[in-house]
Amino acid sequence: MATLTPRETVAELDKYVIGQHDAKRCVAIALRNRWRRRQVPEHLRDEIAPKNIIMIGPTGVGKTEIARRLARLADAPFLKIEASKFTEVGYVGRDVESMIRDLAELSINMVKAAEHETVRAKARELAEERLLDILLPPRRAGDDKGEDDAGRLEVVRADEDINPTRSKLRRLLHDGKLNERYVDLEVQSQGPTPMVEIFSAGGMEEMGMNLKDMLGGMFPQQTKRRKVKVPEALELLTNEEAGRLIDMDRVVSEAMSKVEQEGIIFLDEIDKIAGRESGHGPDVSREGVQRDLLPLVEGSTVTTKYGMVKTDHILFIAAGAFHVAKPSDLVPELQGRFPIRVELNALSADDFVRILTEPENALIRQYEELMKTEGLTLDFTSEAIRELAEIASRVNLSTENIGARRLHTVMERLLEEVSFEAPSMDGVTLKIDADYVKQRLADISTDRDLSRYIL
Repeated sequence: MATLTPRETVAELDKYVIGQHDAKRCVAIALRNRWRRRQVPEHLRDEIAPKNIIMIGPTGVGKTEIARRLARLADAPFLKIEASKFTEVGYVGRDVESMIRDLAELSINMVKAAEHETVRAKARELAEERLLDILLPPRRAGDDKGEDDAGRLEVVRADEDINPTRSKLRRLLHDGKLNERYVDLEVQSQGPTPMVEIFSAGGMEEMGMNLKDMLGGMFPQQTKRRKVKVPEALELLTNEEAGRLIDMDRVVSEAMSKVEQEGIIFLDEIDKIAGRESGHGPDVSREGVQRDLLPLVEGSTVTTKYGMVKTDHILFIAAGAFHVAKPSDLVPELQGRFPIRVELNALSADDFVRILTEPENALIRQYEELMKTEGLTLDFTSEAIRELAEIASRVNLSTENIGARRLHTVMERLLEEVSFEAPSMDGVTLKIDADYVKQRLADISTDRDLSRYIL
């Protein structure tokens, strides 16, 4: 994050998202501002609030993809969640604070995975010694005298002079000559955990988690014996040793800091909770959900199972199509906490051509690699790609505009027969030109009612 300038961030996003330059610039600046805030004097650092963003645009134009790729670039805890999942306090449903708990859990897993890689080399050495102990049980102290010294084991490590058999086994293990051999291994059993679910008002979800932890701790850790091959045994033992080497207190401390300083929450479908209801009744109020969200976006402290999390510097990126509601329909306090508004453009046929070919995960490339697994080579001509883009664009105009997602349905329809017959087409090169595309998609592109139901 410290090394990427806004221009470089946009260049990285360009590899995966076509167009939407304004939105990319906004998120790149927001990301760089996080780094800048850390460089200012400490007494000013906490005063600088993140500039939250609202993305406005139809579905399938890249709103979620921009936020997801941004989080990956920053190596930051990232949570995508639909605003319509939440209900206001007092109703059965998800409490808005649960998103912070989910983000904390994601951060813990991120830091734990990174720490796991750090200690993996040491864990591998320890696991190897344990595996050699299983393959060649060490001598019991006192065996020469015919007596058992209280069951203590004398562990004899690799030494050509003392234990040449162990050294030979180690070489065989490194050379992969023991890969087909089975060993008996004691592994921790994932026993049945008492099922505890609490459906209640805000704040009670945390109580449910604590009850699960408490009840789970009442039962002793069970182990079971498994017969596994040597490579799998080595991997299981490595993971077990890595778990012992990781300092969980440090992991929790670092993860909570990442959540507070680098966390990104993507609130999708924010337009579904926009608007104010007239009258009163038992229904969940959309305005009530907005008012519950307000403290989180403004900055508050949320209790999680790992400790308190302050939300003052978490970056919130909201997105919505806003077909019916407008951003101005949000409550004024919430509008004020999303000072940056950026509009994403609907995608044209030219954009579809670029989406099919330019990104690193381009759809054409995906299908070519999928068919290669069957020995079938697909050769798309530029005219075929243009025709695909035109058909997708026409169907979007005549029915619901679902943006780039239309390309997935069009491609599946185009290659349905090929995918079915691919196992029997080993060694074949299939040229897909404009005529092939028109022939396969003729009915759909002309029959409006059919395209409405199929695509």
